[in-house]
Amino acid sequence: MTTTTGEPTPPVPDALRPWIAGISTVTGGESVAHVPDTATKLVLRVEEDGRRDALVVGPRTRASYHRAEGERLSSCLQLHLTPGTTRPLLGVAAADLVGRVVPLRELPAPAARQLAYGIGDADMDDVLARLVSVLPPSPSPQARSRLLRAAVEALSIGSGRVAGQVKDVARELAVSERQLRNLFAEGVGLSPKHYARIDRVRAVLAQAPTARWADLAATTGYYDQAHMTTDFRTLMGVPPRSFFTGRLPEARPCQAFDRPRTRYANSQ
Repeated sequence: MTTTTGEPTPPVPDALRPWIAGISTVTGGESVAHVPDTATKLVLRVEEDGRRDALVVGPRTRASYHRAEGERLSSCLQLHLTPGTTRPLLGVAAADLVGRVVPLRELPAPAARQLAYGIGDADMDDVLARLVSVLPPSPSPQARSRLLRAAVEALSIGSGRVAGQVKDVARELAVSERQLRNLFAEGVGLSPKHYARIDRVRAVLAQAPTARWADLAATTGYYDQAHMTTDFRTLMGVPPRSFFTGRLPEARPCQAFDRPRTRYANSQ
């Protein structure tokens, strides 16, 4: 099974850094585990028969386990959007995309439609070049984007530090907790607490192969190992030991995309 953690691998071109936080790739496999993810992504999928799809994948609040049926994935290029760029690029709030997979061409923003035109035949270098040609130098309004990014950084686990508490982050940024929640709903799609919860579980996924469980719980901000296990089970569907020994929930067939419940054309 291929596990998609969304960790960026290729470098992001300087011209795209205001819009793209990271780039990752996924290669084909018979089954895949999609772990919880706080990012909205532009995704270019290529099937073994050469068919391509340009999609938008919203934040995932729970892990999902899928098996390939019929056509198999050959490769998948994922462009992780910078927090706060979903509406200017796609024309909708990030909250409208949570748990969704939508064809890029169905989103209302002019930039999304321009990018969707012809992107299905592009390779990785062409996709990045097309992004550079379509996107302005930076999203706006910049002050609101800077505030959101500062909050995201403060609520994320960094090298050698534990993420801050939501109330403390709001106070440090001189906003109310309600304002912070609204800012996250628009620009990230999740509440600040849910964002931090997913970030902790992703830190466990990244560090578990080289750390003891008790030490890992402490370094990722949990009260204790039991708290970590409960949170991991809730988001991943199985406790940590089961996940890392391959005892996973039953995989379901993959679907290319879900038809949106929201009328995106009225979202601007």
